[in-house]
Amino acid sequence: MFNFPGTLYAITPDQADTQRLVGQVRAALEAGVRLVQYRDKISTMADKLTRGRTLNQLCQAFDAQLIINDDVVLTIAIGAAGVHLGGDDGSIRDARRLLPANSIIGASCYNNLNLARTALADGASYVAFGACFDSPTKPAALRVNLDQLQSFRDALGSHVAICGIGGITHRNLSEICGLVDAVALISELFGSPEAPHTPEQIKHRIQQLLAEPALL
Repeated sequence: MFNFPGTLYAITPDQADTQRLVGQVRAALEAGVRLVQYRDKISTMADKLTRGRTLNQLCQAFDAQLIINDDVVLTIAIGAAGVHLGGDDGSIRDARRLLPANSIIGASCYNNLNLARTALADGASYVAFGACFDSPTKPAALRVNLDQLQSFRDALGSHVAICGIGGITHRNLSEICGLVDAVALISELFGSPEAPHTPEQIKHRIQQLLAEPALL
């Protein structure tokens, strides 16, 4: 059974500046985040290898875990803790077969309980539902409402690790935290490519989030 190492799950933004990206992730780790997903839709594979190895070493230095978005091959190449797969990113069963036995495998299940059940049966460690709110990263994402999240929790049971993603901020965090085990955050932590948050802003935002009664 998988348990999230803390409630905050940081997902990296598309950031062309490697030094800035590493500084942002370091700030999140210094503030207490222990699960990071490397999501990169803009870099070449060579750059992803370099960035991934750097981020993996950084996470290990903080006793944190790095998850790779969408790419089992990259996960294996850098020795990351696991992979997160969307609906079109390959087979969870194949990923479980290819990765080391203790690897973390996450599955995007959008607003579909049947997808979650299938993912778990195929070997997923956790399932992610969302977008929970309007998402600046994926404005066209399928939405899951709070009543659905409650029904999914009831159907899957308390032993299943559930992550909420999409549009989650410190303003709406209290609405969702009783329904999921972790919240995945991108722009809330790191800002946008046009207006990236500084390390100081990232640390401040994490402190704000961790001060929420729902996370205590």
